[in-house]
Amino acid sequence: MSAAILGAIVAFFIANKINRAKIDVYEEQAKAKAKAIEHEAEIILQNSKTKAKELEIEAKKEFENRTKHLTQEYEKKFAKLQQKDEELNNLFKEELKNITIEKDELKKERKEFEKQVKELNTLKKEYQEKLDEAVSILEKTAGLTKQEAKEIVLQKTTENARAEIAHIVRKYEQDAKKEAEKRANYILAQATSRYAGDFAAERLISSVSLPSDELKGKIIGKEGRNIKALEMLLGVDIIIDDTPNLIIVSSFNLYRRAIAVKVIDLLVKDGRVQPARIEEICEKVTSEFESSLLKEGEDIVFDLGLTGMHPEILKLIGRLKFRASYGQNALAHSLEVAHLAGIIAAESGGDSIKAKRAGILHDIGKALTHEYSGSHVDLGADICKRYKEDEVVINAIYAHHGHQEATSIESAAVCAADTLSAARPGARREVLESFLRRVQEIEEIAVSKNGVSKAYAINAGREIRVIANAHLINDDEAVLLSKEIAKEIEEKVQYPGEIKVNVIRELRAIDFAR
Repeated sequence: MSAAILGAIVAFFIANKINRAKIDVYEEQAKAKAKAIEHEAEIILQNSKTKAKELEIEAKKEFENRTKHLTQEYEKKFAKLQQKDEELNNLFKEELKNITIEKDELKKERKEFEKQVKELNTLKKEYQEKLDEAVSILEKTAGLTKQEAKEIVLQKTTENARAEIAHIVRKYEQDAKKEAEKRANYILAQATSRYAGDFAAERLISSVSLPSDELKGKIIGKEGRNIKALEMLLGVDIIIDDTPNLIIVSSFNLYRRAIAVKVIDLLVKDGRVQPARIEEICEKVTSEFESSLLKEGEDIVFDLGLTGMHPEILKLIGRLKFRASYGQNALAHSLEVAHLAGIIAAESGGDSIKAKRAGILHDIGKALTHEYSGSHVDLGADICKRYKEDEVVINAIYAHHGHQEATSIESAAVCAADTLSAARPGARREVLESFLRRVQEIEEIAVSKNGVSKAYAINAGREIRVIANAHLINDDEAVLLSKEIAKEIEEKVQYPGEIKVNVIRELRAIDFAR
């Protein structure tokens, strides 16, 4: 038992010894690691100090370089400023020298001026003495005192002044009359302008009645495509407002307006309003109108007892129905001239049939002036020459506007009949004709441009719609084209307000499914 206890004690001490030895080992290892860490920290600290020193040296060097560079720049600018200062000083010295010279010259001139003033005063004194002496001699010679002579001079001066005053008064009276006339004309123009809109509306619009207001939506179409197609094809302005069951068609061209009214009327009756149908009906109505023009011309020629006239001329005679001259219908005027010329020629011993033929054809060129440029006289003569009309007819066309002398009784009869028809009270209105001429000039300017296929003046001449060929003109050129047309209208046409130039490009691609 005691041996076991002893063994246990010994084992305890041995274990305790071993544990102490391990603790000592761990302690030595910890000290070694701490020493290593301490050494490493010292190395890092040493490196940091070295790096900081290097950075300090580098910063110092950079500072010195920068300071040197700024010093050089400062010295250069300072040198420039010194140079500029020297230049300014030299300039100041030069200006001061010039001022000094000018001052000396002014002093000399002033002395000279004072000398001349003294001499002038001396001369004035001598002149007054001589004048007094002359007056004294005149008084003795004329037997008049100075006061009496003065009164005579004043009387003559008053008489002359009265004549001048009368002349001035008369001049101002004439100016007042002219100004009053201008003022009166201005007042008349203002009064006329208030009624010009109604006057133009009565003669430049046609109305189409509708069964119901619902058809207005059909005519306008989705996004306005139907009304755009109508306006583009017909060359008119279609106005759809709040007026119940009514559409207004506006155009200065009576022929276009008549076709437009017929087309819209047929579309309303048909009920199918779409671009393809609109185009189809437009072609149909235009063809029917051409046929009706021929029939109208044939009837007129038959009633006048004329024969052997070319169908194209017959069409143009029918077309005169849709042309006005100074507010007078061209066909009615031509018929009136034909009848009057026939009577005058028969009474004067001429050929009444030739006179009637010349009378009905004397204004035939007016049927072409909407499509072709030039005066209706030249156009009419050319068309009659082309279709072998008699020389009497051609001479009457030229003579009725003084382009030639009348060479026959028939030509003279036409000239007299034309004057009688035009001079009849209420036959013509010059305001309307000038308006139509202006609108025609606008269309001619647009059509004369390259790439333009059609042009329509609409909205009472305040807008020109130009249809451009999409194969010849692109989008950018369309913008330039509108500016060119607008500029030429400004230079060549007299018009009130402004004119809108609207260029439209449309490319149609057509193919067939077979």
